[in-house]
Amino acid sequence: MEKIQHSHVQVQGLKLHVAQIGTGPKVVLFLHGFPEIWYSWRHQMIAVANAGFRAVAFDCRGYGLSDHPPEPEKANFNDLADEVVALLDCLAIDKAFLVGKDFGAMPAFMVAVTHPERVLGVITLGIPFLIPGPLGIQLDLLPKGFYVIRWAEPGRAEADFGRCDVKTVVRNIYILFCRSELQVAGDNEEIMNLVDPSTPLPPWFTEEDLDVYATLYQNSGFRTALQVPYRCMLLDCGITNPKVIAPSLLIMGEKDYVMKFPGMEDYMRKGTVKQFMPNLDIIFMPEGNHFVQEQLPEQVNELILTFLNKNSST
Repeated sequence: MEKIQHSHVQVQGLKLHVAQIGTGPKVVLFLHGFPEIWYSWRHQMIAVANAGFRAVAFDCRGYGLSDHPPEPEKANFNDLADEVVALLDCLAIDKAFLVGKDFGAMPAFMVAVTHPERVLGVITLGIPFLIPGPLGIQLDLLPKGFYVIRWAEPGRAEADFGRCDVKTVVRNIYILFCRSELQVAGDNEEIMNLVDPSTPLPPWFTEEDLDVYATLYQNSGFRTALQVPYRCMLLDCGITNPKVIAPSLLIMGEKDYVMKFPGMEDYMRKGTVKQFMPNLDIIFMPEGNHFVQEQLPEQVNELILTFLNKNSST
């Protein structure tokens, strides 16, 4: 961990916090989800660097140590996709492998569709091909107390989170999102109420890890994080007839609650997703949950490295 180098890079008028390790000619750019941060990729960054790749992870705008956009309530996924391309430009990286987890998968897909010449391959964890817009996640088919719907409502998550300190918010979300069922609050409760305070952290997520997350989110707060992804998910990103032609890999934990989204399991298992990603391989991990890269890092690292090595021939 101490070998990971940290810097701030000026990208589109914002200072982004960037973590890097390794000096190989092939670059792997990691895109985090929520409530994650660059640190979510700590195990993978070291593994790919040790295998001869250059690993880059950054805090998305408004997350961690990166600047907030001037108007966080107007931020959207197009901003993130543009940010990925602009960051590659700033770092003088011509092409990269993109690795996205949770909502970080969406800008990876968007860049692979709109800038295929910049993408060597795409790996996503926990999310099959989806792009923002009305044809993405079918929220109308989910219970009204589902966390995504609750947090999309302006002010609701702010009030809910505001009853706890930041460390407790991150702790509760990690505990909740480890579960294999959908997180749904009743009419008279909020999402934070779904966690018993005595519930321990998962064994693979230490108090020290929690401290890192808490410190980073104390710096950034949740203002931009609630806007992207939750409050712009249905905003049309303007991409029509999307297709990712790059070699691709989806790593999906079978105990990931995303498997319970309406139609999601069939979308993956019946191969419908390959209409959008014809060069996609899918690997299901029987014990994997939503944080599979932190939960089972050695197994995930092996899958990632196998893919990178297979698709790195010049």
